Amino acid sequence: MSPAEGRSGTPRSGGIRACLVPIFVLVLAMGSFQLGASFALGLFPRVGPAGAAALRILASSLILGFVRRPWRSLGRGRPLTGLVIYGLALGSMNTLFYMALKTLPLGVAVAIEFTGPLGVALAASRRWMDLIWIGLAAAGLSLLLPLGLSGDAVDLGGALFALGAGVFWALYILAGRRAGLTFGADAAGLGVIVAALVFVPAQYAIDGPRLFAPDLLPLALLVGLLSSALPYSMEMYALTRLPTRLFGTLMSLEPAVGALAGASLMGQHLSPLQWVGIAGVMAASAGAAAAGEVPAAAPTE
Repeated sequence: MSPAEGRSGTPRSGGIRACLVPIFVLVLAMGSFQLGASFALGLFPRVGPAGAAALRILASSLILGFVRRPWRSLGRGRPLTGLVIYGLALGSMNTLFYMALKTLPLGVAVAIEFTGPLGVALAASRRWMDLIWIGLAAAGLSLLLPLGLSGDAVDLGGALFALGAGVFWALYILAGRRAGLTFGADAAGLGVIVAALVFVPAQYAIDGPRLFAPDLLPLALLVGLLSSALPYSMEMYALTRLPTRLFGTLMSLEPAVGALAGASLMGQHLSPLQWVGIAGVMAASAGAAAAGEVPAAAPTE
C-alpha cells in the first residue's frame, strides 16, 4: 500500500494533492518512452530494427549499471533462473517491438503490444465482469489487426511482431515478479545486463563492426536514456506514491500517448476507426485496473 492510500486502497483525505506530482511524473515517463522510440527510428536505416534494439539494450545496461551497480546483489546462493528468463523476455520484447515499428504506426504498435500485460491481469481474475474488458480488448484489436474489419491497411508482419512483443511483455511481468523477489530493485538493472550479454553479441555476429559505428553511439545512448533509464526511474517513483489501481488505470493511457507522439513527432496519422480500436484497448485496460490490478511492472521497452 502506498503512503497516499488508506485501508480501502484509496487516497487518504488530503492525499489527492500529493498524487498530482507522481501523476505528472508518470505522464512524463510515458512521453519519455515515446520520444525515445521516435529517436530509435533514426537508427533503423543504419542497423535495422534489431540492431537499434541491441544498441538500446546496450546503452540501457551501461546507464543502469553505472547508476545502480546492480551486480552487488549477485551471489549469496541466489537462484539466477528467474533473472535469466526476465532478461531474455526483456530483450525479445524490445526487439520485436522495434521490428513492429518498422511497418506500424507507433500508437497501433503500442496498443497491440499492450494486450500482453492486459492478458496477464485478466488471466488472474475470475469475475464475470472481466468478460466486458475482454470483449472491449477484442473489439479494439479487431480494428487494429489486419482482419479486414476496419478497412485500414495494417501490415500483417508488423502486427504479428507487436503481438509477439506483447507475449514477451507478459512473460517479462511474470518473470520480473520472480526476479524482483530475489534481487529487489536491482532486478531491472541485472535483467538489462543479461539481455545485453545475449542480444548484443548475437546482433554483432550479424552486423559486424558497423553496429558500433562511432557516430551511432550518441544517438544510441540518448535512446537508452529516454526509453529505459529515465522512464523506469520515473515509473518506480510514481508506483511507490500512487494507489496501485490508479497507477494501472493511468498506464492505460500509454497507447494514446504513443499515437499522439507518432502524429506529432513522426507525422503518423491514424484513421478514426484505428483511434476507436486504440480507445477499446485503453478502456479494457483501465476497466481491468479499476476492478482489480493491472500488473504494474515498468516495461523498460
